[in-house]
Amino acid sequence: MQESDVRGRFLWYDLMTTNPKGAQAFYAKVAGWGLEPYTDGGATYMMFTRGGVPIGGSMQLPEEAMKMGAPSHWMAHIGTPDVDKTTAQAVSMGARTYVAPTDIPKIGRFSVLADPQGATIAFYSPLNEMPPSNKPELGDVSWHELVTTDPDAAFGFYSALTGWEKTGGHDMGPMGVYQMFGRQGFTLGGIFKRPAEMPAPPHWLLYVRVADIRAAAAAVTANGGRVPHGPVEVPGGDWTVRCMDPQGAVFALHQRKAG
Repeated sequence: MQESDVRGRFLWYDLMTTNPKGAQAFYAKVAGWGLEPYTDGGATYMMFTRGGVPIGGSMQLPEEAMKMGAPSHWMAHIGTPDVDKTTAQAVSMGARTYVAPTDIPKIGRFSVLADPQGATIAFYSPLNEMPPSNKPELGDVSWHELVTTDPDAAFGFYSALTGWEKTGGHDMGPMGVYQMFGRQGFTLGGIFKRPAEMPAPPHWLLYVRVADIRAAAAAVTANGGRVPHGPVEVPGGDWTVRCMDPQGAVFALHQRKAG
């Protein structure tokens, strides 16, 4: 495996939820995802698929995490050729380790961290060759947004670990600059400073691409979710809406501009 094949790519998305079966039914209706079980050692992990291709999965939120107040949440996995090295480097830069580098038999190795500002992220080294990195299709996670207390420091941290580069930005006035980032000429997402009135701690927000933002938002509410904000048009002509699934996990939907 070449470093350029995985370093800095978003390779997987896990939903930690209080009700996996309920969440699976919800995202099937909202995002059009299929389901595929993965069984190893007697435990079954249910994967989400887009067009038959696994893109993520869902699992029960651990009881210990619930006792500590952790809500249902999405977690992105960023590729690295060496999880142990990346984890050690992250810790040396101020990150905290939630899950030390751990093997997934026949799949790869991963770790879970809190970045220096507190947002949770995972790093992942796959054992098998990954498919080519293409532009997001319908049903793919098409945008990755980091809400943080210190955008400049956060970008420096992730850039050092992943090789991400700045790909442009939008001046949001009093809210500061919305800094976009990417790899190999392709923009992956954006970083901005958490507004003082936002109660949530620093976090990553994942956007799923849909064909019709209003129809998808309606499906969210029709299936027990909530739509706290949007749909709204964003610079460039795309549309987004921030949502919450029935178990309380926050996510967003994204419709590309016509044409």
